[in-house]
Amino acid sequence: MAKCWHHGGMHEQITAACDGASKGNPGPAAWAWVIGDATGEVHRWQAGPLGTATNNVAELTALQELLESTDPGVPLQVRMDSQYAMKAVTTWLPGWKRKGWKTAAGTPVANQALVMRIDELLTGRAVEFVYVPAHQVDGDPLNAAADAAASHTARTQREAGTSLGSDLPEPEAGAAPRAGGGRARKPAAEPGAGRPSSGRTRGSLKARFPGRCRCGKPYAKGETIAKNPDGWGHPACATAATG
Repeated sequence: MAKCWHHGGMHEQITAACDGASKGNPGPAAWAWVIGDATGEVHRWQAGPLGTATNNVAELTALQELLESTDPGVPLQVRMDSQYAMKAVTTWLPGWKRKGWKTAAGTPVANQALVMRIDELLTGRAVEFVYVPAHQVDGDPLNAAADAAASHTARTQREAGTSLGSDLPEPEAGAAPRAGGGRARKPAAEPGAGRPSSGRTRGSLKARFPGRCRCGKPYAKGETIAKNPDGWGHPACATAATG
């Protein structure tokens, strides 16, 4: 169980984010969650592979895993960029439940087992959902971290996280924030719609989190890093890998 990372008597709250990724929708997929500390930095995180799955399954699994990994007795704020997953468990779920897990059209609810499990996990606990648009300039750092972890794990299909001694992945070059806003929001009314695929672009960016280069040496938060065949690291190591 997670301990509460924010202290303040009656105002204790766990602040977290979760995200899912599917490279192909359906395709190689993964889930991830991150928990912040009192300063808003990532305190701990976890990500896991799902094999071949849809984006919506990945998003819902990420929420399920977060709820199962946090103390139900402590208020939880969940920051997420999936309108589908958030609306599924806040707006649509009560109606689905009343209709015997059927939609307004009388068809079975998609991903019913996941939705039912999340409903069980939400029962009796204080959970606040906050929608945060993905890939924005100066966007939510916890959501960005969860997005990066889910995307990386979808590609590697290997479990990763703080408890496993893993370094938090950097955002993919093609998913870096852009001036003037980010991508269009994912439509909540289309359960089959997934996240647009990101193009791979070469370049460098400032590290949002400390990590370790393929050469074995670490890099610090704020240091300039570049994409290499094994992830992110020193620009010289990336140049050597592609030269």
